[in-house]
Amino acid sequence: QIQLGESGGGLVQAGDSLRLACTDSGRTFGSYAVGWFHQAPGKERVLVAAISASGINTNYADSVKGRFTVSRENAKKVVYLEMNSLKPEDTGLYICAADLRTTAPKYSDYVPTGGQFSSWGQGTQVTVSS
Repeated sequence: QIQLGESGGGLVQAGDSLRLACTDSGRTFGSYAVGWFHQAPGKERVLVAAISASGINTNYADSVKGRFTVSRENAKKVVYLEMNSLKPEDTGLYICAADLRTTAPKYSDYVPTGGQFSSWGQGTQVTVSS
């Protein structure tokens, strides 16, 4: 049972910061890797950040590297996406997803780079004005 939900979105101005949270009401985040996807208006979702089940490894898209940071607190069953220096092009829906391939302890340090995600939240809206 995995039930992902996002929070923390809102309307901000360029250069501002937001911290998004992805929570799982069904299980601990320590069991699998989590990715954050950005879906711009009218476009398909794109993986922008991901973190391994263990939290040791992360990966970022070039578009957000140096500005976004993904982290997790497994005891709280939450994964964060800290977004700094926001740009208007960051506007869109931010969706977290679980890569259930990483439930095996063998893959606890594996971080997806746009691979298979099978459980999805509904997303939280981020709007960045100029």
